Amino acid sequence: MTNEIITHLGEDRKQYYNAVAPPIIQSSNFAFDTIEDLRNAISDELNSHIYTRGNNPTVEILRKKLAALEHAEDALVLSSGASAVAAAVMSNCKAGDHIVCVQKPYSWTQKLLTKFLHKFGVTHDFVDATDIQTIKAHIKSNSVILYLESPNSLSFEIQDLTACAQLAKQHGLITIIDNSYCTPLNQNPIDHGIDLVVHSGTKYLNGHSDVLNGVICGSHEMIRNIFNSSFMTLGMCISAHDASLIIRGLRTLPIRMERIEKTTQTVIAYLDHHEKVESILYPFHPSFKQYDLAKKQMRGCGGLFSIILKSKDKNKINDFVNRLDKFLMAVSWGGYESLKMPTLAFHDIPGVEDSPLPYNMVRLSIGLEDADYLIKNLEEALSVI
Repeated sequence: MTNEIITHLGEDRKQYYNAVAPPIIQSSNFAFDTIEDLRNAISDELNSHIYTRGNNPTVEILRKKLAALEHAEDALVLSSGASAVAAAVMSNCKAGDHIVCVQKPYSWTQKLLTKFLHKFGVTHDFVDATDIQTIKAHIKSNSVILYLESPNSLSFEIQDLTACAQLAKQHGLITIIDNSYCTPLNQNPIDHGIDLVVHSGTKYLNGHSDVLNGVICGSHEMIRNIFNSSFMTLGMCISAHDASLIIRGLRTLPIRMERIEKTTQTVIAYLDHHEKVESILYPFHPSFKQYDLAKKQMRGCGGLFSIILKSKDKNKINDFVNRLDKFLMAVSWGGYESLKMPTLAFHDIPGVEDSPLPYNMVRLSIGLEDADYLIKNLEEALSVI
């Protein structure tokens, strides 16, 4: 069913000359023949074409595909992953509310809670969400959201999604999860009872490192609420051209993820018993503390993992990173290219608090290169440790 969704769903080719690829409707404005037609459109702008800031035909095709892939009723596509998180959270809280959030979330999720919403009287607690009792202990009478990120994108802690959804419903909380790591191919949180699923579609969904986008998936009612509040008010839409690029990226999502995971397993097998590597953080690695839960609720595990080097010498760690020159150093992940992100880069910055993560951690994102090519480079780089 996945390939049928990616290839055909939402594409009414008879409407555009039977073209195989849907056209880019590069129009900001849409005209109406009668006042009645305009009134009808205004009454349901989420599903009408009035102004591209709301709904654009090319974007609408993408929305349908993403909703179906996430087993959701509807979806919104936004200008970035950060905007998707912000829209989902802001539309479901008000001054005086409280949010329970996982520890060490995506940096802009953390800034949303600590720097932005805090100014408007929304409070929060960051909790160890690997323990359901810890989550329960932090729920207050004014709590409205339980925000999850499973796995997170640095140390990969996961949450028991079914247990979290049940606990949230008992206390009247809305559950929101960042599912960027897994993609809809490897995990469908809505099937576990989660209310809203967000993605940084910049990463695996697009997969070509050339478009910023975010995604929110959920029920018709919840998506309409977000659309009519933060989405339209703050102008979080993407262009038709960007939507067409993401549709193109989705076409190869299954084969890209299959290739990436296979290569990742080969690379990890090389690193597994390497004398210079202290540990590997990857949900599908048997040493991972939550391995059984990961295998239970995830169908696969992508190409993002971290290693802890057997060295505390910052100079040697720096040399290792520099020698690892077949991996580009960049802050995102999920594209066709392999990447490295050393935690050391977030230590010793004047005026900036050190990362809570150990400086001998290096995050790797495996792309579409051959495993042998990457392993050879890792072998060269590890020789300096």
